[in-house]
Amino acid sequence: MITQAESEQIEKANASGRTPVVFVHGLWLLPSSWRNWLELFEEAGFAALAPGWPGDPDTVEAARANPQALAGVGVVAVADHFATAIGKLAKKPAIVGHSFGGLITQILAGRGLSIASVAVNPAPFKGVLPLPLAAIRTTLPVLGNPLNRGRTVTLSFDQFRYGWANAVPEEEARQLYESYHVAAPGKPIFQAATANLNPGAETRADTENPDRGPLLIFSGDEDHAVPPAMSKAAFKKQKQNPGVTEHIEMPNRGHSLTIDHGWREVAEDALAFVKRFGD
Repeated sequence: MITQAESEQIEKANASGRTPVVFVHGLWLLPSSWRNWLELFEEAGFAALAPGWPGDPDTVEAARANPQALAGVGVVAVADHFATAIGKLAKKPAIVGHSFGGLITQILAGRGLSIASVAVNPAPFKGVLPLPLAAIRTTLPVLGNPLNRGRTVTLSFDQFRYGWANAVPEEEARQLYESYHVAAPGKPIFQAATANLNPGAETRADTENPDRGPLLIFSGDEDHAVPPAMSKAAFKKQKQNPGVTEHIEMPNRGHSLTIDHGWREVAEDALAFVKRFGD
């Protein structure tokens, strides 16, 4: 179901007459994590909106008060929710996603729902084969207990520091953890981890659809959650699409690159790409 807040964002975007840009957050974050990006894209003349995952609480405080709110939510449910929101827009949007939001972005692009797409350090879709040790270590807090498939998981600060905020000073890492981190459903990580063994994997993205549109993939070369080898493998598969496919590697950046002190550099590169095709 589309929430009242999401409906209001959609109505505002439609009334503006501007090209919409839909932002898709990943695990352990909420739509509010895009606040800086929304302001930047709005200032550039787009109608920026950030729907939530189905069941997302409205605030970080509410999410921490009800940490099991997203228990059992999987990849297709999230993709379908965003597809429903996009279907209510008067204009076809650009889509920008981070981490598992980057995976959802590629799934939606594969359905032909975007005029241009940006996947920032995206979680792997089915067919992406590299599995670096850093990625395995990052997912152990979830995959280490099979029961986590049906519930949510809150990372400890040390786990967040390793997987997300390893490329920023510890003081900033603590600030990011306190400001943004919320419990996330374990199911998407199990789905991604078993995708290459599952013929019906929910993490499939149609990389061959000629209506996929232009796609930009970012990777942070210090990212532990989605190491560069995974992003580059996704780029190589997406490069076979007839549409424009580009890749930017951000030096000295980790998985927190959309919310840490260097967010603007990433956002401005993403904005420049979207403006080429969606302005």
